[in-house]
Parts: sequence; structure tokens; C-alpha cells
Amino acid sequence: MNQDTTAGSPTSHVPPTADGSVGALDAEAEWDRRYSEQNQLWSGQPNGTLVTEVAGLMPGRALDVGCGEGADAIWLAGNGWEVTALDVSGVALERAAMHARAAGVDVKWVHAGLVEAALEPASFDLVSAQYPVLMRTADATAERALLSALVPGGVLLLVHHAGMETHPAHNGGPDPADYVWPSMVAAFITDELKGEWEIECDEQRTRVAPESGAGAHHADDRVLRARKLR
Repeated sequence: MNQDTTAGSPTSHVPPTADGSVGALDAEAEWDRRYSEQNQLWSGQPNGTLVTEVAGLMPGRALDVGCGEGADAIWLAGNGWEVTALDVSGVALERAAMHARAAGVDVKWVHAGLVEAALEPASFDLVSAQYPVLMRTADATAERALLSALVPGGVLLLVHHAGMETHPAHNGGPDPADYVWPSMVAAFITDELKGEWEIECDEQRTRVAPESGAGAHHADDRVLRARKLR
């Protein structure tokens, strides 16, 4: 079972993946390295699509998947949401907790990936996954984890770089085909969960990019918003 904390210091433990491999630990080391190379990796501002899409929702319990340095989680908490935010990087979570204290908001920080966190099903009114790094599996483990976390009436908001799923691997780097993209989650809902979900939005949008941070380079997003009916 994962340990989690409120807006103090995050837990230092990340469990292995369900099959006993150390994939989660490898991801933790890689992301810790990336965060450690810079004092601030992201812009520090909440993602614009999150702000737009959540504006009309009644605050409840929210899950922020891959929260990074905490800007989205802190914005949600500041707008009345009870927020659980998870990330594989302890370095990122330490920064996020510091920013939350400075903002005067409470967030529950969980040091784990989405699948490894083994969250209680049907626990959240909103699941926000902004540019998440989710591994693709034959049994759609990540897709199921995203969707099962929501209560009936809850909303999934999944945003990612448009068109990335069709890009080839570059110079021996990660292969986009190994990851979960909004189109795959939309297809899973349509094919496997027909009648249980309503896709409210599935479109490509021009992104208003921040002026700084690692996310400032891309111009178009794929936005998936879906509501759990039962």
C-alpha cells in the first residue's frame, strides 16, 4: 500500500509495478534526474485547458495525474477542490509541497505512478491528466485506472500533444507507440464501455502556450473530456 501525505513532505517510497518489475523505479530515477537539472522545469502556471474545462464544474474530489511541480493541483485546491496529486518524482513532489505551503492550500501528495498508486475505485469527481506519461499495455491497464477512479457523474479530462501517437521514435528515444494517448482512451470508452460513458469533447485545439518551461514548445493539443454515466 502506498503512503501519502498532505501539503508537507511527500513520502519517499515508490512501489514496483504490479508484475514485480522495477519499471516504476526506473521512471522515478529518470524524472528525478530531469527535475534535478533545473530549479524549475515547468512554467508554474496551471494548464489553460484545465482552467477552461473545470470552470463550470462544482468542486468536489479531484485527482491530478502526473502533477509535476504542482501548479494544477494548487490551482484546483485554491478553487475549492479536495485534491489528491500523484507523481513518480520525489524531487517534483518536494517542490509541489513547498509551493502549496506558500499558496496556503492543502493537497494530498502521492509518490507513485497512476497504476502503482492502486487508488480506491470510484473515489473522484474529476480526474485531470495533463500530458501524462502512461505506458500502453495489451490489457489497457492505464486506461482502466484513469476511468475506474471516477464516481458516476465524474469527469475525465485528458490532454496531450496532438498527433504524437503517429510519430516515429527519434534517435533511439522513447517510442510514442509505447504510450497511452487520448485517442486510445476515447476508443476504449467507445468500444468497451458503451452506455457507461459520454464523450463530451474529443477535439484538437490550438494551445495558448506558457512563455517558459518545458511545455512551451508545442502548439496543438488533443483534448478529451468524458463523463461517467453509471
